[in-house]
Amino acid sequence: MADAAIEELYRVTYADRLITPDENADLISTLQELQTIEDGSTSPPALTPDKVVWLRAAAFRIGCEYLVEEDGDDVDDPREENVKLLRTINAVVHALETTCLLPSLEEEGGEDFSEESVEELFRSLYETEDEDGDGDEDGPVISRAEANALQESLTDEATRPPLSTLIWLRSTAFRLGSQYLNEENDKAKNVALLRSINVIVHIVESTCMKPKPLALELPPSHTPDADTDFTTAVQTLWNLDSNRLTPHKDYKMDVQSSKHPCNKGDAADDHLFTYVNQQIFQRPTFHAFRSLLDNYSASTGDEEEVSQKELRENRAFLNAVMETAPMKYAHQYCLAQGVEYDGEPVPDDESGFKKVLNSIWFKLYSRSGGGRRRKMDSSGFEHVFVGEVKNGQVSGFHNWIMFWLEEKKGNIDYRGYIKPRSRDSNAETNDDDPVLTLQFSWNGVEKFVGTSFIGVSPEFELALYTMAFLAGEDENIVTLDTSNGEAFDLNVKCFKYDGGSKVGSSFVEALAHYEE
Repeated sequence: MADAAIEELYRVTYADRLITPDENADLISTLQELQTIEDGSTSPPALTPDKVVWLRAAAFRIGCEYLVEEDGDDVDDPREENVKLLRTINAVVHALETTCLLPSLEEEGGEDFSEESVEELFRSLYETEDEDGDGDEDGPVISRAEANALQESLTDEATRPPLSTLIWLRSTAFRLGSQYLNEENDKAKNVALLRSINVIVHIVESTCMKPKPLALELPPSHTPDADTDFTTAVQTLWNLDSNRLTPHKDYKMDVQSSKHPCNKGDAADDHLFTYVNQQIFQRPTFHAFRSLLDNYSASTGDEEEVSQKELRENRAFLNAVMETAPMKYAHQYCLAQGVEYDGEPVPDDESGFKKVLNSIWFKLYSRSGGGRRRKMDSSGFEHVFVGEVKNGQVSGFHNWIMFWLEEKKGNIDYRGYIKPRSRDSNAETNDDDPVLTLQFSWNGVEKFVGTSFIGVSPEFELALYTMAFLAGEDENIVTLDTSNGEAFDLNVKCFKYDGGSKVGSSFVEALAHYEE
């Protein structure tokens, strides 16, 4: 998997806790290669700018594995080895920033900025200990209030740093942090220190830098043209989804027992999801997606009121997904197919394409009817990703993230999974399947049959259903190789609404599931 390739690169780099200039240049070159897509590849690029938070956090997490303890390693000077490790982690983070980020600072800093005041602030953060109240000195722990104070200092007009100090800020976080390594080389305390350095570096990056725009350069095997069929396009989307989660690592499921859709009994005593790593919401598209899920009233007939804050959240989500490979590919595919929207060719610029996305997914329409008094109570996004209740049944609700969040709150009762109907199916439904047909109730309201992708990114689903809406038919039969020795025959359905200008519903139906 893409994430495993990054983690292995880190481990190789940290093995001797030392990085030479040549090794640093090789590291940057390797990271740049991981951004590319090989011709014929069935794997997504391992490194994309939208994953920079995870990439850096993983650099620190893997680095913790190489901390030396007083009695744990055969070295002459454990503390010096840990200092060397910090220098190596700093070099890795520098390589990530060089590869994935651009400066956002201005040439001139604030009139009250001084390097001395920054160093004093950093030191104060490293000197904070025993915040858990257990009486032990657990190492530095940065509170939310302290993190906010650092962020305010870096963004305040009077104290913001100048562009010339960008690299200095991060290197200083490491240099000063090394002075607070535990004298007895207590690993737990040094792990806490590394976490604090990570927090400081994260704040520096988020306030003083910005992600590089993703330039999707596709090899011939991934470049759409007028002859690219829908199955090929869907498979390419899958192969490009670098933000897809890894089962048993990023999330865990317990599918339990199967059932017939007409059976109203409960075939599952426990939750479907037993674990989801919440760090996924540090990724820009996951974070922006989650912020949208509480913007709607579930009942059709309830007028939706869209605030300015919600409009900003919609824009932030579209901006985030358009920085990903799946959405860029979806745009390219629609252009290659020569499709139109509202009587005009789909715009070839991303700004224009985002306006189309906003219209088909977020513009409100009436799903409950009502003639002249109809209420604007629905949208394509709400129906597909959030779910609605109409005529006493759950309608839509095809997203796994929404399912997990509602299940965690106690609002969902998972009733069991439903096997694909086809007799060609020879694969067992298990806990790592990326497509699952299931039955559940939501706040006591039934959903007798629903199919969802599991573990995929928000951008993958939005890209898939956008392609189905703009360039597909009502029903699109595809075969998807899920890269785990199994494949699914799927019917990607898309129904248009409001005169064909908006998504009414879009989802997949699992027709067959088999081992290759």
